[in-house]
Amino acid sequence: MASVKIFGSPTSAEVARVLTCLFEKDVEFQLIRVDTYRGPQRMPEYLKLQPRGEALTFEDGKLTLVESRKICRHIAENYPDKGYKDLLGAGALERATIEQWLQTEEHSFDPPCSDLVFSLAFNPKLDEEWVKNNNSKKELDKVLDIYEQRLKETSYLAGDKFTLADLSHLPNTHRLVSDKRCKALFEKRSNVNRWWSEISRRASWQKVVAMQQEPPPMV
Repeated sequence: MASVKIFGSPTSAEVARVLTCLFEKDVEFQLIRVDTYRGPQRMPEYLKLQPRGEALTFEDGKLTLVESRKICRHIAENYPDKGYKDLLGAGALERATIEQWLQTEEHSFDPPCSDLVFSLAFNPKLDEEWVKNNNSKKELDKVLDIYEQRLKETSYLAGDKFTLADLSHLPNTHRLVSDKRCKALFEKRSNVNRWWSEISRRASWQKVVAMQQEPPPMV
């Protein structure tokens, strides 16, 4: 049995990020699907690992982690010779550039993106006019303008190879691009749109999308 275990749902952005990384690195794992909205019906063994019922718990042998970007770094660092080998770059300079863009994703891209995803998911009556005037959309516009300029110069955010910096953007970008009220945010920027088309076609991400479309387990 695989020593790597993931507790969570593929529909969670945090879980999806880690699953994509595992597929990129061709690391064998066991997914224990947990619906975090089931309250008292959550698996007792899962709650021992993550008593607050967060979206993600990751086990690798005796190590337990709960933050997706930290988990992805762990996977890339501890399985360097498996699967795709460029997730963290080939040296200190490349690693520093990747870390810079990972920080940008976490602190500048993810907050407004997640806010939009949450608002639209829980209020389907919101229209494109609401999106247009939303503060989170305006913040995301600023970030994507920076991305557009960067991607005019390089194929991917950290250079000319796909890395964790790009991978980390996949879950929430997919949600927004899949929503007709938000997809223009990406499509109207030619370089961002080209970048998204490239990274979203990767086999690792396509496997995660397929998993997200599977029905939840019966309990």
